Amino acid sequence: MSKVELQNISKSYDKQADVLHNINLSIEKGEFFVLVGPSGSGKSTLLRMIAGLEEITGGTLKIADRVVNHLPPKDRNLSMVFQNYALYPHLNVEQNILFGLRAKKVSKQEQQERLKATVDMMGLSNLLKRKPRELSGGQRQRVALARSVVSEAPLCLMDEPLSNLDAKLRAHMRIEIRRLQKKLGLTMIYVTHDQVEAMTMGDRIMVLNNGEIQQVGEPITLYNEPANLFVASFIGSPKMNLGKATLINQSLRVEDSLEIDMGSIELTEKIAQTANLTVGIRAEHILPAVDREATHKLEVINVEQLGNETLATFEVGAELWTAKWLGQWSIKVGEKVPVHISNDKLCFFDTDSGLLLKAASPVKEKEVAVV
Repeated sequence: MSKVELQNISKSYDKQADVLHNINLSIEKGEFFVLVGPSGSGKSTLLRMIAGLEEITGGTLKIADRVVNHLPPKDRNLSMVFQNYALYPHLNVEQNILFGLRAKKVSKQEQQERLKATVDMMGLSNLLKRKPRELSGGQRQRVALARSVVSEAPLCLMDEPLSNLDAKLRAHMRIEIRRLQKKLGLTMIYVTHDQVEAMTMGDRIMVLNNGEIQQVGEPITLYNEPANLFVASFIGSPKMNLGKATLINQSLRVEDSLEIDMGSIELTEKIAQTANLTVGIRAEHILPAVDREATHKLEVINVEQLGNETLATFEVGAELWTAKWLGQWSIKVGEKVPVHISNDKLCFFDTDSGLLLKAASPVKEKEVAVV
């Protein structure tokens, strides 16, 4: 297993503005660490710098307590799985899997021992003589994973490996990759733009935007306590409902259309003194007023029936807010639906800086059971 340390890492091209700015990060041995962010945020560039495929402009990179800034990829004791799988079309599955071992002059006996153990684990035993063109997307993905596993490198880097798969296969491969990582005790750094992948796979997540770290933490921490408005809007599906707000005495006016009584909540002086507030609420915290008092009536502008849950979208001023309710709800577009919005489930942000001022209260078990 390998610990990875990034100290003041930066990257620029042709001495122009940095595309990565002072990245400080420590990834523990055996950790499944996810880099997530929108396209162009710098996550793949950062991964390629760790792999040795991109030069480091500034800072220090350590793998297993060894500075590796100027080491070529082959000397960093790592493996990498690419988005396009990078299989050789003229080689069969067995030859693709063993390609790296042959390049390293590993003995034929050891190659076959590692091959058998790996293909048994990956379910590829019956496909060894097939060419990549004869494989499905999921099978190609497993071959790329097998090539990484057979190398027995303690550090594995993955660059959006599931983006070419359909939704059902992606869900299956998420479980397979996570199980494989735990079984082999790998340190894994996984790049994705899909926040659902990040939330379901990572021990910790780093959210990157415009080359800067927005937040690092456990998935549930990022969901419940987003450091800023970017993380709040990026992590979670559907994303957090946000709206500009004004606090007048004990009343909060959101988007000039929604009044929320704050009388029962003690707000900090920092919130009271912030001129431009933005509030946020998660979709599951806008509750149907069935067993609760209705605090508002909102007009439905869209309904998504997903079978196990219903998504209802409401217009709140210039914003669209979505509620997520378990089960199947018979509501129609244009209908005014009574809902319950609890003031202790609001997050408060400074609109100008984007920083979190106050997180929502933790969800209680009985609240989860009722929703």
